[in-house]
Amino acid sequence: MPLIAIDNVKKRFGDNEVLKGISLDVEPGEVIAIIGKSGSGKSTLLRCINGLESIDEGNISVAGAKLGASELELRNLRLKVGMIFQQFNLFPHLSVGRNVMIAPMIVKGVSEAEAMKTAKANLEKVGLGHKFDAYPDQLSGGQQQRVAIARALSMSPQALLCDEITSALDPELVNEVLTVMRGLAKEGMTLLMVTHEMRFAREVCNRLVFMHQGKVHEIGPPEELFGNPKTPELQQFIGMTQGA
Repeated sequence: MPLIAIDNVKKRFGDNEVLKGISLDVEPGEVIAIIGKSGSGKSTLLRCINGLESIDEGNISVAGAKLGASELELRNLRLKVGMIFQQFNLFPHLSVGRNVMIAPMIVKGVSEAEAMKTAKANLEKVGLGHKFDAYPDQLSGGQQQRVAIARALSMSPQALLCDEITSALDPELVNEVLTVMRGLAKEGMTLLMVTHEMRFAREVCNRLVFMHQGKVHEIGPPEELFGNPKTPELQQFIGMTQGA
């Protein structure tokens, strides 16, 4: 039973059809990178899975919760997936610890003591246990993004959706975030990542999804897609990223 099931999903913005019938199953514990040129629909697909964008056709379900029209269904779905964005979106007026504690307390009604315990454990996991009382503006971009990962983990999601989480970072800070993601992958967390980090995609991911003009163009294990791209579009894309 796939953890995330995407079936013939279509999404339009006005006359522009951004997703043209996407189907993809993600198994529990799978690490999948979605790659492709900008404008191919990658980020839109993640936003649809999380219910941030409505879909025009097709179905999406996460751990049996269907993406439906009702607020309750949407809430159910969102409890099962965590989303990490390119921008860290931390609350500047709250300490790091409070940033991580706030969602479980508000959304799940977890007690403050319990939320603090979970927050400390997740900040340790991303290597920032010592920053519990610091404020976001005292942290580097890489540290802020790691706090955002800890915040997503504090909701105990069954899968994490990561939308180009390193692209706003200086190059020397990218690795500290990817190291955390490697650790989560090793622990068996289901990860669906839109990324430009080809080395990470090659080394850590079970499968790659190459999107082109709103469709899944090629899909398969990294060694297959990198070693033997079947379409000129993927060959060209890999050629463009080889220098990266």
